[in-house]
Amino acid sequence: MRLFDTHCHIADPRFDEDREAVIQRFLDAGVARALVVADPREEIYDGDPDEGGRLIRVGNEEKVFEIVESRDFLYGAIGVHPHNARLWDGAAEAVVSRYLEKPKCRLLGEIGLDYHYDLSPREAQRDVFDIQLDMAFERKIPVQLHIREAHGDCLDMLRARAKAGRMPAGIMHCYTGSWESAKIYLDLGLYISLSGAVTFKNAPKLTEVAQNLPADRLLIETDCPYMAPVPLRGQRNEPAFIAHTFAKVAQLRGVGPDQLAEQLWENSNRILGI
Repeated sequence: MRLFDTHCHIADPRFDEDREAVIQRFLDAGVARALVVADPREEIYDGDPDEGGRLIRVGNEEKVFEIVESRDFLYGAIGVHPHNARLWDGAAEAVVSRYLEKPKCRLLGEIGLDYHYDLSPREAQRDVFDIQLDMAFERKIPVQLHIREAHGDCLDMLRARAKAGRMPAGIMHCYTGSWESAKIYLDLGLYISLSGAVTFKNAPKLTEVAQNLPADRLLIETDCPYMAPVPLRGQRNEPAFIAHTFAKVAQLRGVGPDQLAEQLWENSNRILGI
């Protein structure tokens, strides 16, 4: 049985002390492939910012792709997250463009809109989202979408693109929306990826989504080090923990683990062009 973690952040500093052990644990747990996400405008501090940590570097793409290119079972993605849209400039666009040419870069993402934290102005988020959607469409590379409390604006933008014939393929990453919204995203040709949130007791919407998604559009991910699944909530998440999300989705869908694993493996490799 082979699993594919389609979205993880194992280049995060929280893994610096034990990254090799984390990788070995997920291989031992049956995670045969994983996709690691880079952001050329990620803000990296040398300590906790609330305790005097200093901003030492913007961008983690070199670190991510050093990890990805050293192992044949890892793949990469790059894009400017909506949190960092305020930092978008020509240099960021040039970095994204350059890394999209790498053979192991399989997605442009994560990109999108996040109106929960509003760490970048909403207008800037929409502008940068639109630019990156164009980049993906023109390069025929799929996108990975981060949408939080912004489904209305997102759907307006994507529907307009679909009408104009400029909608890229892609994935709704760490989906936490309703089944009604999921059906619209499916109509736009997108895959839906479920994270550890599907195991949470306060996520009834995701139960409906997990039960009803077409088998050929379903993916799973960890989004580690965030979103650890039950029974590990509150811990640093890691790719090995995807086993809990996988088991919950299999239970909700009423299918055997071998059947679900093979379907997820096929779906993941199809959308990533592997």
